[in-house]
Amino acid sequence: MASPAMRVAIITVSDSSAGGTRPNLGGPTMKERCLNLGWQVVSETVLPDERAKISEQLKQLADSGTLDLILTTGGTGLGPRDVTPEATVDVCDRIVPGLAEMMRERGRQQSTPRAALSRAVAGTRGNTLIVNLPGSPKGAVQSLNAIADLLPHASEVMRGARHD
Repeated sequence: MASPAMRVAIITVSDSSAGGTRPNLGGPTMKERCLNLGWQVVSETVLPDERAKISEQLKQLADSGTLDLILTTGGTGLGPRDVTPEATVDVCDRIVPGLAEMMRERGRQQSTPRAALSRAVAGTRGNTLIVNLPGSPKGAVQSLNAIADLLPHASEVMRGARHD
């Protein structure tokens, strides 16, 4: 029996996109990739690089019980306003380091040594998996592709399925 489609929320974290001074390219790119994977995108949001706002949105979405996965794009670098990983850690019950490690390694091998500078994290809140992706559309797709095959299984296990 096929698994039901992953239910996904996408949060773009960008001061300039939230302020309307730069188009949001990351969110629509992530939506297209998720739809191509057969996943259902149920929510899209653009937020400024503000830790409290990001944390609150992550909590609301995860606690709604209607999502399997929250993808963030942006705010994972070394810039002074890049706080997405901190906001994610603030709300997660458990961290899943292997996912972020896979994303960085794949990016480093396939694209650029700078992928090692990503501070992206992945974790869980309740039955929802939260994954930080880079703000660059290319980097976000590459990072998601590195772990996409694992995410449906991770979601099923979080809901009580066996590891077999």
